[in-house]
Amino acid sequence: MPKAARIFSAIPSPRRSAVPAKRSGTSELVAVALFSAIGLFVSLVAVILGMQGVWI
Repeated sequence: MPKAARIFSAIPSPRRSAVPAKRSGTSELVAVALFSAIGLFVSLVAVILGMQGVWI
């Protein structure tokens, strides 16, 4: 009866850089906060000016 051959392939593990990527997370947070602030400002101006159903 033949035996099954076991073939092991080497899977390289992802390399981690020595410097952690903290700026990436901070820059994403700043982008989301800025986008939200602009949307809130536009909504506030629309409410103050009394625009109903009229958006830019």
